[in-house]
Amino acid sequence: MALAKITSVTGRAVPVVGNDIDTDRIIPARFMKCVTFDGLGEFLFYDVRQDPTTGRDTAHPLNEARFKGATILLSGANFGCGSSREHAPQAIQKYGFKAIIAESYAEIFFGNSTTLGLPCVTAAREDIEKITAAVEQDPQAEVVIDLVKLEARCAGQTVKLAQRESARDALINGRWDAIGELLDGIPAVKETARKLPYLAA
Repeated sequence: MALAKITSVTGRAVPVVGNDIDTDRIIPARFMKCVTFDGLGEFLFYDVRQDPTTGRDTAHPLNEARFKGATILLSGANFGCGSSREHAPQAIQKYGFKAIIAESYAEIFFGNSTTLGLPCVTAAREDIEKITAAVEQDPQAEVVIDLVKLEARCAGQTVKLAQRESARDALINGRWDAIGELLDGIPAVKETARKLPYLAA
């Protein structure tokens, strides 16, 4: 199974502002009892999207109809900090997000996201604020994340992005899933094994 080459992501964006948004806020621990990751998207940011007293929706951006269907998440510094649960990027992806733009990321969250093919790019705070202002004014505005040029384009503006080169290379060349690469290499492994006298039948 050849992995998709992820060179760009285009979609509408939603700002979830704040620094140090940790993995427990992204996906509360009580929802991590699942056998598979399917369905985790339903509980993304659950404890800040629901009033614990009334059970009603809060004013969280993901509850706003104008941002429904957004596929790019905008946030602040140290996104995905806290525990190393891989359920956090899984929940983000299962909700429907295809990329994240933030000031910085927790190391393990960044790695877990990359192996899902979920690009995490960084931008300066003022540039994220520019994109946020554009989508606040027009939630239908499309954001283009160009991983080749390392730039984001929205509403006639272009801002500079950054991404660790190893992650960028893996995404744009379709090498972001190590297990997928191993499975793709099975024929080569069998061929090599066939040539080794000590493994010959």
